[in-house]
Amino acid sequence: MKKITIAIDGFSSTGKSTLAKQLAKQLGYVYVDTGAMYRAVTYYAMQNGYVSESFLDKEGLILKLSAIQLQFQFNPILGFGEMYLNGENVEQAIRTIEVSRNVSKIAEISEVRAKLVEQQQAMGRDKAIVMDGRDIGTVVFPDAELKLFMNASASTRAQRRYDELIEKGQNVTYEEVLQNVEQRDYIDTHRDDSPLVKANDAIEIDNSFMTKKEQFDLVMQLVKEKNGVIT
Repeated sequence: MKKITIAIDGFSSTGKSTLAKQLAKQLGYVYVDTGAMYRAVTYYAMQNGYVSESFLDKEGLILKLSAIQLQFQFNPILGFGEMYLNGENVEQAIRTIEVSRNVSKIAEISEVRAKLVEQQQAMGRDKAIVMDGRDIGTVVFPDAELKLFMNASASTRAQRRYDELIEKGQNVTYEEVLQNVEQRDYIDTHRDDSPLVKANDAIEIDNSFMTKKEQFDLVMQLVKEKNGVIT
């Protein structure tokens, strides 16, 4: 099959990353988790006193953007690239509820988005890439051959996220996870710069009641159709 660009957008905790990793492994493509990039910048901002739940020093963070170096390093055991911030593996540190509470505020900053979009576009220059996020099909790769928009009810997504955090040993309640999901939805869809919207040519998939296998099989069929493969 020819090499294509697959852009996966959608709301938080819709399984975008899980699906993207499955596709990349099956197709032999590069996988890029753009959400991890925004989380890494958020983690940097938290560690350096630029953001908290009640505070944001936007100008201070903007001045430090050149000091933030992001890199994905492939982990052969996990089968995907882990996020490194200034040479440090922060893959686990960026997945906490504390980072989740602040990431949408950081993602609203135009200068942050411009820096990361530039890096993301460079990563996908040779196609054969699966990238997931909030604005991949609308801003990063508007000409992507296959665009998907993932959705599910807020309660379903909160339960998935809650189960994931509990499994990792984090002390959270379902109610605070649901509140975080709903808050992120609002911020992501109402920000001025690159709000979360479904691209006109994207295929929407509501996976509220789908298994991971059902979802993967459906999307693989879409990939084959984009490549002119008749099954």
